[in-house]
Amino acid sequence: MDITPLVPADRQLIHGYGDLGFTISGVRWEGSVLVLPGATVPWRAASVADADAAGLAPVIAAAPRPRILLLGCGPTIAPISRELRTALRAEGIVVELMDTGAACRTYNVLLTEDRLVAAALIAV
Repeated sequence: MDITPLVPADRQLIHGYGDLGFTISGVRWEGSVLVLPGATVPWRAASVADADAAGLAPVIAAAPRPRILLLGCGPTIAPISRELRTALRAEGIVVELMDTGAACRTYNVLLTEDRLVAAALIAV
């Protein structure tokens, strides 16, 4: 029995992570990335301290705008600045912090549920 989730071909599904990168919809990405349902883009953040609204501009500008941003903090959860949380909330985006592996898995689940989700993933 095949249990692979049905995801439209134009959706960005995370297939793997590690070795300082990600495999997303069959493409290997080196370094941190922003993953939206229809696109993946490089992200310059090497740690949560590097996360800011300017770096997350592709998420904020996306149409439709994600309602949930999963922030994969690396190997362990770390807090984000109050300014970033407030800026995202002002745009109608709720940020959820988790380790990068959990963020990858959660993104895939929410994507298959057709939720408005994005992931900001720090490479591990």
